[in-house]
Amino acid sequence: METGAQLPSVILERYTIERELGGGAMSRVYLATDRSLGRKVAIKTLAPELSSVLATERFRREIEICARLQHPHILPLLSAHEADGIPYFTTPFVEGESLRDRLAREGRLSVADAGHVMRDVADALEYAHRHGILHRDIKPENILLEGRNAIVTDFGIAKVTHAVGELAARNYSITGTGMSVGTPVYMAPEQALADESADYRVDLYALGVVAYEMLAGRTPFAGRPGPGLLAARLRERPIPIAKLRARVPRPFAALVMQCLDADPVRRPERADVIVQALESLALADPARRSVLR
Repeated sequence: METGAQLPSVILERYTIERELGGGAMSRVYLATDRSLGRKVAIKTLAPELSSVLATERFRREIEICARLQHPHILPLLSAHEADGIPYFTTPFVEGESLRDRLAREGRLSVADAGHVMRDVADALEYAHRHGILHRDIKPENILLEGRNAIVTDFGIAKVTHAVGELAARNYSITGTGMSVGTPVYMAPEQALADESADYRVDLYALGVVAYEMLAGRTPFAGRPGPGLLAARLRERPIPIAKLRARVPRPFAALVMQCLDADPVRRPERADVIVQALESLALADPARRSVLR
């Protein structure tokens, strides 16, 4: 079957589908050319086989959240539509790769590049948090690398904390109570326990896991099974980065380990604290001397 042939005809009339880029459990993402403008875009659509009322409403909420966020390190929304009752939206096509692809190829990043990525993601999170949005699924798959920039994408399970009215209420009904959402390896302990009081610091924990992986070439507590992973996060400290990579500057390693504290109170106060710390270490300077490849 031709790529994208199952998509509604209205999409196929407007876009030339080139290939499938991937997607999550509930979505499909395609690289396409907008015929009217002649530019490449990414089309994200709800998987047709999952077009239940709940899944459709959740996907629409992702569109509404993305439309609210305009930041250099967050993938922007270009347009949003529905075709045959299936919602879809378009974003710019990022000419690069995901952080997961980069790690799969190289194992770990240089200290400078890890600092740049961590700084960009923290900057994006600071913006999202100020606008009442928790990402809740920060991981290498959801960080795109384009030239010298890291870009956060996929707000599919984001939580709205203080949006106006309807969106916040609808978010509550979709996520429910007592349900753990996210990717286990990158989830903060309170997120894994479905703690309803969990706040923006779950994203800082996940960013700490990503930074640890960029520097050490492995995640904290790698190889632990599900229940054992949660117990380890609650009761143990990860192996210090200095033992896995001696040349990481001590303040940088300490910052990453602080993000990984099981107690959210002991993590950095806000994402911009991480930004400021990295800039003071000259690991994420504006000159970008270490180019993301």
